[in-house]
Amino acid sequence: MNYVFTEQVGYLLRRAYQRHLAIFQSNAAIENLTAVQFSTLCALDDGVCQSQVELVKATGVDQATIRGIVERLKARGLVTLSKDPDDRRKVIITISDEGRDALRSMTPCAIRSSEDTLDPLNPAERLALLHTLRKIADVGQA
Repeated sequence: MNYVFTEQVGYLLRRAYQRHLAIFQSNAAIENLTAVQFSTLCALDDGVCQSQVELVKATGVDQATIRGIVERLKARGLVTLSKDPDDRRKVIITISDEGRDALRSMTPCAIRSSEDTLDPLNPAERLALLHTLRKIADVGQA
């Protein structure tokens, strides 16, 4: 059996993701706001996520990484942290007004980044890719 690592799904997914991240950074309206930080702000803005555990589930980012992301967003004034009045051990994370402003300015950049990432594909390929990625990631399945 001949194993060519550059033809394997993990390698190709990683390279595609790296390309997307580079495109996202080149389109970013806010310096040093990463794609994962942007996604975290999006999850918080939805109002469903309030804790680190909920953010981990919503973003697919591991607990240790989300902790650092939240700290960086807090340092920039994009989120605030407070104690849950019902459970003093739980920290509530809330998007700030500055965080919402950042989302408003970054959303067109994120849309453009997705378009630029998918640019090499025709409409049918785009639809097929997104469907297939959802299936592989096991998200958005009915």
